[in-house]
Parts: sequence; C-alpha cells; structure tokens
Amino acid sequence: MRAGGAHYALPALAGTLLLLLLPMLATLALALFRFDSLSAPQWVGLEQLRALAADPLYRQALHNSLLLVALAVPLRLGLALLLGLLLARREPLAQAALAPVLLPVVLPGIVWALAWLWLLSPSHGPLATWLDRDTTAWLLSAPGARLSVILVLTLLVGELVLILRAARRLIPQRHYEVCALEGASPFFALRRVTLPALRPVLGLLALRDLALCLQLSFLPALIITKTGPQFATLYLPYYGWQNAFEYLRFGYAAAVNSALVLLVLAGLAGQLWLLRRWQPPR
Repeated sequence: MRAGGAHYALPALAGTLLLLLLPMLATLALALFRFDSLSAPQWVGLEQLRALAADPLYRQALHNSLLLVALAVPLRLGLALLLGLLLARREPLAQAALAPVLLPVVLPGIVWALAWLWLLSPSHGPLATWLDRDTTAWLLSAPGARLSVILVLTLLVGELVLILRAARRLIPQRHYEVCALEGASPFFALRRVTLPALRPVLGLLALRDLALCLQLSFLPALIITKTGPQFATLYLPYYGWQNAFEYLRFGYAAAVNSALVLLVLAGLAGQLWLLRRWQPPR
C-alpha cells in the first residue's frame, strides 16, 4: 500500500481497535476480578483462570468445542469447495442453484435454528421421525445431538461458496485448455491447477472458520439442543454467556472467554505455521 493511500485504511483500523481489541483487553482485565454487577468488583488475580482447570463443566465445554471445530471446519470447507467449483460454471442452472445455497446465510440465525428444531423435534419432527426409526430419539442421544449441531453449521456455507466460486473464476482458462490438449484427466487438473491456485483462499477461510464455528455454535446449543443431552453440546461461547447472564458471574465468564480467545489464537498460529511449511506440488 502506498503511503499516500494509507489513510483509507484508518476507518477499518479504528473499527478493529474499538470493536475488537479494546473489548478483548477489557475481557482479559475483567477475568482478574470477581464481579456480579450487583456489588463492587473484587480483585482475585489469576484465581478464576486457575479455577477453570478444576471446573468439570468447563472441561466438558472445551472438549465439545474442540470436537466441533475438528469436524465442522473440514466439512464446511469441503462442501463449500465442492459447491463453489460446481457453481462456478457460467450456466443458467448454476446461477439458479446459487439461491438455495445462500438462503440459510441470509436468514436470521434464530429462524434457521427454529427451523432445525422443528425438523429434529423428537415428538413430531419429520427428519427426526426418519432418523429415529431404528434408534433412540436423535436429539436425546449425545452422538445424535452433536451431529445435529455439526449438520446445522455445515449447511451455513453460502458465504464460503461465493468466495470460492469467485476465486475459481479468476483462474485463467488457458491452464485448463493446456491440460485438455495434453489429455490430462479432470482430476489431474483439479490437483495440479485448481487446488494450488485456491490454496491461499482455502487457508484464509480455514483460519476464519476456526473462530466462526465456535461463534455459530451458540444458537444451536441454545435453541435446538439446550446444551444436552448431559452437556454433550455445551460449547465455550454458551458456557461463558451462561455464567454471565444466568449466574451473574461476569468475572468467571470473562475468564472462560479469555481462555477461548487464547485457544483460538493458538489454533490460528498453528494453522499459519502449517500453511507456511506446506509447499504446493510442482
């Protein structure tokens, strides 16, 4: 960026500072106090952060969150890549198919969660009726409830599809023409042309999805599964919210969220390290 145009980035930098960095620092500071919003804050230092290690519900929420990210992020990226490549074709059918892919993203999150609550309701949900023919109620089993949350999040890929669709269209067509002239298979073109060209975009989306999946897990856990059964779908964002607004333990909630921020930053650092070490095939 030229020095003369640096001022164009100031609004974005100001927004990042005011809406992201300052609240993050305030959360880290609040984690050092015991505060219930009804009395003055009490300094406790690192006591609440140390208490997380002995909290069985926090350990359960951490396990559930890591499992969710490990399963949902690859599934979301894989589905988005498949749809992005299919819908990148300049055909009327591909243009029309884009609408149902984008619909879940443009709907309010509460509407999307309530729709899935109806579909998976153990008493009258049409999808649950089909899934529960030979098993116990889908949402009343831990594997079924976890898979339900993953399914709900996996279908929210409209934005990812748009980005990958646009990135695929930017790949010069002459690369595929050379592959066709050489008699290469479509799989060879995918492996040698498409995926290496999309690697930076996929890396960026993977970094973004690590935090986004945790954020998106809040409404399904609140509306669809109620964090059950037996806390099988209790995730860190919900646990932080529950401590703050149900138990009025704002300091402890800040400790939960601080640990979540550190977890996400560690995950991002690990992904960046892997991306820098990975070399595209020649």
